[in-house]
Amino acid sequence: MEVHGVWVDALRLGLPRTAFELIATLLLVVRSAQALEMSVGKIPFLEAVNGSTVVLPCTYSSCIGIENLYFRWQFNDNGTMQRVCDAVIPSEGVVPKVKMYKERFEFVGKNRNNNISILLWNITFEDGGQYTCFGRNPKEKDKNHSAIFKLIVVDELREVDNTLTIIIASAVGGAIALLMGFMLLKNFTLFVLAKLEEKNKECLVTSSGIDNTENGLSGSKVDSKPKPPKQK
Repeated sequence: MEVHGVWVDALRLGLPRTAFELIATLLLVVRSAQALEMSVGKIPFLEAVNGSTVVLPCTYSSCIGIENLYFRWQFNDNGTMQRVCDAVIPSEGVVPKVKMYKERFEFVGKNRNNNISILLWNITFEDGGQYTCFGRNPKEKDKNHSAIFKLIVVDELREVDNTLTIIIASAVGGAIALLMGFMLLKNFTLFVLAKLEEKNKECLVTSSGIDNTENGLSGSKVDSKPKPPKQK
């Protein structure tokens, strides 16, 4: 269903403006959710050493599936887009016949799990730059999308300074150790106080028993018989 048709039907039904605006917005959201999407991953760049071999990642997704999906890889050479490879994927799971236009590139995705990644052998400084993964899905009325992956070529990888990380980890570890020590001390103190209170209760009970005995209360023996009179 086209959004334009929805607007016409809404006007014919005499719906309020806010109502068919809401309908149109919902349809646009649904349509965008079904649209083709190309992805190069959560980290769209890679720093690699000159002479190494790298993978340029790319996958596609579509809520309604694909049919004769066209995809291509391009390299931005100082503003000039150079085609690296392209192919048509008849359906999901089918390995496409990929045409390569540049040397040292290899299609390694094989369309497994919608993977259309490529491999670049023995990279040089000239290979550094932006690579675009483009796709077009005829099943979605030729809906297209692209994602950019940046390759950075260096002489050697930089050493990451972990000083700040170590300081933070040490501070967090010290804080946890201090908290654990405090909790242990608290529990020990409560245990000692409980024992002292228990001992005090025992002392009070014993002292009360002794006082009662001395005052002739329960627990004491008193001779209640009268003494016989003395004979004259």
